[in-house]
Amino acid sequence: MDQPVTPGDPVGAACARHPDRATGLRCTRCERPACPECLREASVGYQCVDCVAEGSRAVRPARTFVGARFSRRLVVTPVLIALNALVFALTAVQAGSVVGNNRSELFLDYYLWPAAVYYGEWWRLATSGFLHFGPAHLALNMIALYVLGRDLEPVFGKVRFLAVYLVSLLGGGVAVYLFGGVNTPVAGASGAVYGLMGAMLVAVLRLKLNPGSALGVIGLNLVLSFTLPGISLLGHLGGLVVGAAVAAGLVHAPRERREVWQAGVVAAAFALLVVMAFVRTGQLG
Repeated sequence: MDQPVTPGDPVGAACARHPDRATGLRCTRCERPACPECLREASVGYQCVDCVAEGSRAVRPARTFVGARFSRRLVVTPVLIALNALVFALTAVQAGSVVGNNRSELFLDYYLWPAAVYYGEWWRLATSGFLHFGPAHLALNMIALYVLGRDLEPVFGKVRFLAVYLVSLLGGGVAVYLFGGVNTPVAGASGAVYGLMGAMLVAVLRLKLNPGSALGVIGLNLVLSFTLPGISLLGHLGGLVVGAAVAAGLVHAPRERREVWQAGVVAAAFALLVVMAFVRTGQLG
C-alpha cells in the first residue's frame, strides 16, 4: 500500500492505534498517522479503521419499498425449512417409516382434523402446517419455500416475511375448517407457500413489473390443485388470499408510522381469522 507522505509530516511518526509502530502514512479524513494495518481504501485515498466505522454509522441503511432493511442474508427461510424437515424426521422415526410417517403419534395429535378443532383442539389449525405426508410432499413444499423466500425475505425483511408466512399458514387452516368437510385430514405448508405466492404478486405489482411470471406460477399451481387428487384446494386458496391481503397491507401502509400500521395489519388479519373460526364453531354447535 503506497501513499505519499504529506510535506511537513514527521517521517516515522507513531501510528495512532499502535504507538510502537512508526509510519509515514496517514488517514485522509482525520489526518492522523496510521500504519498499513489500520488503513482501509476509500473513495479518495485511505482512511483509518476508526473513520471507516464512523462513516458507516453515519450512512443510513438502505430500505426497501416495504420499509425493511435490505439484506441478502437469508435467516427465516432456512430456519423454516429446517424446522419442517426436523418435524418430518420425528414423525418418520415414531412411525418407523418414511413414507408412512402420518401414522406417528406426533402426526395424529397435530394434523388438521376439523372435527377435532371443533372439540377444542385449536392448535391443529396452525401445527398442521409443519406436518407432511411423506418425503415427496415435504420436498415439493420446501423447494417452493426456498425459491420464494430467496426473493421475498430480502425485500420484506425477516419479521415481515415471517408474519406473512405464519398468517398465511393459519389462513389456509381456517379456510379448510370453514368450508371443508369435518373429517377431511389436511397437513402441509402449502397454505403458507401459496401465501408467499400472493405476496410475490403484490410485490411485483407494487414495483410495476411485468406480473406475467407471477400470475403464470400461481395459475399453474391452482390448476394442479383443482386437478390432482389428495390436494387441499381450500388450504391453497385460503393461504393465497390471506397472504396477498396481508402483503398488500404491508406494502401500501402509509410512510408515516409505517411500522405501527404494518403491525396493525398483521394483528387484524390474525384476529379476523380467529373470529371466523369461532363463528364457524358456533354454527356447527
